[in-house]
Formats: sequence, structure tokens, C-alpha cells
Amino acid sequence: MERTRRSLLAAGATVSVVGVAGCLGGGSDGGESAIDTGEYDCSLSEPTDPNLDYRPTLGNPDADVTVQAFEDFTCGHCATYKLDHFPTIREEYIDPGDVHYQHWDFPLPVNETWAVPVASAARGVGARNGDEAFFEFASAAYESQGDYSGEALGAAAEAAGADPCAVLSDAEFTAYEEAAQSDKSEGESMGVSGTPTIFVNGSPVEEGYAAESIAAAIDAEL
Repeated sequence: MERTRRSLLAAGATVSVVGVAGCLGGGSDGGESAIDTGEYDCSLSEPTDPNLDYRPTLGNPDADVTVQAFEDFTCGHCATYKLDHFPTIREEYIDPGDVHYQHWDFPLPVNETWAVPVASAARGVGARNGDEAFFEFASAAYESQGDYSGEALGAAAEAAGADPCAVLSDAEFTAYEEAAQSDKSEGESMGVSGTPTIFVNGSPVEEGYAAESIAAAIDAEL
């Protein structure tokens, strides 16, 4: 495949030095699980019809290359991947239609209080507002990692054009926990033990989650 990627990949690589190691879980519970709505005047109620079949995806579903990314919203390495490396992969491969990209949840968890609630909030955004909104919410949520709160999730919802109260309800009642745990079970069957783990056409990217490593794996399939 003829395309100049050197400058973009080099830029992504300079953001942070990435090794193979990621998050392996074993974190603390992080405190109380109840969602404080803060500035958002929401009366939270349990969602009655979450779309548990929803899969967040981007790109061309008919592409020759499928990329699966297993993430935990409380994993610091996942935040680094999503904020610093994923944008390069999106610009160079997903947006041009060369790759079908899939998000998979893998709550280790690093933080038991927030892993599934944030995953549920993100899934709900995507199910109601579409894939672009899911990925916008995910990036905004990762920017608040370490300071997760009801207000932070509400702000991420607004950034994605979603309803903060619906997001907070999804988080409070972990509406998409079944979907997240199903993703985790599938990941475990594929050998996932830490996050982020990236697969390209079913094979793990052994060199880690840096943009250049993922790009090399994709190029080998094109």
C-alpha cells in the first residue's frame, strides 16, 4: 500500500514511550459506587431497554482489515492509547476506509468503582447517539481519568452531544454491564490478560499499543 505515514507515526511516537506492558488490574475499589450528579439536576432511574447488542465501531465494515481494541476505562495505559496513539490510526487507516475498527470493553478492573460504570455510560451514548458520539465521549472520559465523578461524566456527555442525565443513569445502574462482561469473556478466550490489547485480523499486536506498532501490523495485512 502506497501512502506516506512516516511523519504522522513519528509524531504519535514522540507523545509517550510505550512498551508491551499495559494494565493488569488489581487496583483499589476507589470509594463509594453511588453517582453524585453534582451540578446536573438529574433524577436517576434504571434504564429499561439498554441495547446490549451495540458494538462501537468506526470505518469501513467491508474493509480487509479488522482492528479490535480491548480497553478498561480506568487503565492509564488505555488513556494513553486512546488520547495519544488512536488519533493517528484513525487518520491514517480508519477514516480512509482501510480498516474496520471495533471497541471492546475489558474491565480488569483497575478501579472497581468506575470501570463498569464508565463503560456503561459510553455504551449508552453510542447506542442512543451513534458511533461518533461514543468515541467522542470515550476520549472526553479518558481525559478525566483519575478524577471520575458524576460531573465529569456529565461533561463528557455534553462534549459528545449526549444527554448527561441518561449517561449518569447508565453509569449508576451499570446498564451495560452484561455487554462489558461478555466482551471480557470473549477477550479472555482470545488470550487477553491486560489492557489495552489490540488485535489486527485476529492476531495480537505483540509490540504494544504505540501507533507505529499497530500501523506495522495493519500494513502487513493490506
